[in-house]
Amino acid sequence: MPIQIKTEEEIRSMKISGKILAEALEKTCKFAKPGMSTLELDSFAENLIRKRNAIPAFKGYRGFPATLCTCINEVIVHGIPKKDKIMQEGDLLTIDCGVIYEGMYADAARSIIIGKSSSSERKRLIKTAHEALNKVTDILKPGLHLNEIGKTIQKIVGNAGFHIVKDLTGHGIGHRLHEEPIILNYWDGTPGPILKPGMTLAIEPIFAVGTGKMRLSPDKWTLTTTDYSDAVQVENTFLITENGNEVLTEL
Repeated sequence: MPIQIKTEEEIRSMKISGKILAEALEKTCKFAKPGMSTLELDSFAENLIRKRNAIPAFKGYRGFPATLCTCINEVIVHGIPKKDKIMQEGDLLTIDCGVIYEGMYADAARSIIIGKSSSSERKRLIKTAHEALNKVTDILKPGLHLNEIGKTIQKIVGNAGFHIVKDLTGHGIGHRLHEEPIILNYWDGTPGPILKPGMTLAIEPIFAVGTGKMRLSPDKWTLTTTDYSDAVQVENTFLITENGNEVLTEL
């Protein structure tokens, strides 16, 4: 299936969806405190989204039971919020969330440290993730080959000594949460399609300290590193414009 080019009306709706999501993530990250359950975060975020007349995109998606994916320390993605999952001082928390507004999707993730942390490694993980996503933001424009995104991410992550989780990728987004194309976080040796104005992409560097390998938990959703080392993810939804790009999931 070809990569969809969005209309002006569709882009307008995605921009609203993205702003609602950016607000929800920012406020949820500020709300998160040691001693709080991840289920409390989930309820907080869902209420914010619904107050903006939007829909949590993850809830019910392929059976996922929550608004947020809440991933602590060794959890890479798809952590299910729970009443008995209590955040501790110094935990590395990733919050991934999606929003639907007027039928159009936005997707983004943020990684933070709960409370205060003496772990320089966790801080460096988050810093590297932002460096990778920021560098992609700098190069993203019409005419760029898609797989330059993965090449850029892999170089920054590899230079920092971390390991890409190759089985997890970014994706196109818009009418559905996951559209074409698949966006690798590493270089596979091929250029990939050429980016054009009107394409919308969810780009999400995902990597870990000790390994790029993962295991599926008994809940059939939660993915953790096989060596229990920390993992990180940051993500934004982007619009390719005539001259560059626009980040749709920032305030």
